[in-house]
Amino acid sequence: MKLKTHLMAGTAATLVALSGSALLAQDMTGPNGETLAENQTFTYRVLDEFPSIDPNLIEDVEGSAIGRNLFEGLMNQDSEGNVVPGVATGYEVSDDGMTYTFTLRDDARWSNGEPVTAGDFVYSWQRAADPATASEYQWYMGLMAIENVDAVMAGEMEPSELGVTAVDDHTLEVRLSQPLPYFAQMVTHTTTFPVPQATIEEFGDAWTQPGNMVSNGAYVLSERVPQERIVLTKNPEYWDAENVYLEEVTALIINDENQALTRYLAGELDQTDVPAGQYPRLSEEYPEQAVSVPNLCTYYYNVNVTEAGLPALQEQSVRQALNLAIDRDVIVENVTAGGQRPAYSLTHWATAGFEVPEADIIGMTQEERNTMAQEMLAEAGYGPDGEPLNVEIIYNTSDAHRSIAVAIGQMWQQTLGVETTLSNQEWQTYLTTRGDKNYQGVARAGWCADYNEASSFLDIMQSDSGYNDSGWTNEEYDALLAEARTAEDPLPLYQQAEAIIQEELPILPIYFYSTVFMMDDAIEGYPLENAQDNWYAKDLYRVAESE
Repeated sequence: MKLKTHLMAGTAATLVALSGSALLAQDMTGPNGETLAENQTFTYRVLDEFPSIDPNLIEDVEGSAIGRNLFEGLMNQDSEGNVVPGVATGYEVSDDGMTYTFTLRDDARWSNGEPVTAGDFVYSWQRAADPATASEYQWYMGLMAIENVDAVMAGEMEPSELGVTAVDDHTLEVRLSQPLPYFAQMVTHTTTFPVPQATIEEFGDAWTQPGNMVSNGAYVLSERVPQERIVLTKNPEYWDAENVYLEEVTALIINDENQALTRYLAGELDQTDVPAGQYPRLSEEYPEQAVSVPNLCTYYYNVNVTEAGLPALQEQSVRQALNLAIDRDVIVENVTAGGQRPAYSLTHWATAGFEVPEADIIGMTQEERNTMAQEMLAEAGYGPDGEPLNVEIIYNTSDAHRSIAVAIGQMWQQTLGVETTLSNQEWQTYLTTRGDKNYQGVARAGWCADYNEASSFLDIMQSDSGYNDSGWTNEEYDALLAEARTAEDPLPLYQQAEAIIQEELPILPIYFYSTVFMMDDAIEGYPLENAQDNWYAKDLYRVAESE
């Protein structure tokens, strides 16, 4: 069903008129004339604590969802993933594609009532690019190709020399070092959102705490209990507050997927992920609540190819053998079972303008793959008749990740005689371990596109990427992506880059995600046609139960 995400002004006016008094459900109608519930709250489950909710420092999917609700960037996405106005009402692009001029709305306000200005974006972008900020997503600023960004990130230029200027309070000029046809998509990402300079300077790292935080999105931070919950409440200063229905949004941190499902079925949650393997049953029992749609994310294993990694994994033939021996059909049909697809490339099949390149491995049967894997491992001197091989698999704590690791470990043992050691780590510890390449074997990873274009996947494997957690370098690969940035048709270059990954295998692609969750059927407005699963609580609303 196509879900509508925009609220009618008439309903919003009714809400404003009734504010401060008891809201009666029969007085509230939705965008399609639905009777709205008196209770306009939304509670959903997340797996882990958020490493940060500072827009310039956010590095994970769930943190980004919080960031989109607390803050608003120049542009937003609609229910289908199209770029639509946010703080900016629109933009103009110079003939050479090198200069973007954004016009900011004059009614955008911070939650303290102060106006949001072009200078707030300048400060935020300079802060994100400044090496002193130590943002895990600093590299994203480099991908945006902003004038002087590489020199700023390297500490060779001052942040003030970044190619972004506040022409006046409502005009932001961005100068690029090369044209990027998807640049407007990139400014929907949290790294580019404005942050309040005065608040940050007053509170330092504590500026993101309740009572300190000043934000410009549809919601404000009202409560945060580490490892338990984050609560957001409607921001009356938001420029479009009259069209926001939900009064409160709560994210509950629940590490156990099955416990979360039990709480959902008990009515404690409005949304939760479907535990691995349970979608077929749940979709049959709760057809109006179980959801599975494509999501631009890829599940894969990083292989530590640095000197700190396992010596055997430095050999390409060993990595190829491990890759061949993964029966992806078994994983997506029997382990995850939620509409995922086998992955043999990094870039998701549903990415706009992308076609997964052909590869011999895709057309083989699993029996043929296993035979080839055994031959390659034996030639490398490992396996039943060679040197024993034990590979550690690290993953962040999750029943689903553990189930996948167990399945892959069994495949490697049965097909190749390779033993595995499983090691689960708390989310923040795991991110640090993986990012520092402080693991010997393979590390579970999932990458979700920051914008709907193949480079959002492929760029993470560049030599200098902040998320190249395999430590892999390849000059030809880097050159292909550099050429693709200015190519009229980048697809052949992207496919060549994918072919290099498929040959050298610094990562082992496993499956392409689907968004698989349970949603209370009283909640409307969720953007099921947004392939990035970028949702905004301001577009959701709760309808009344039918009598």
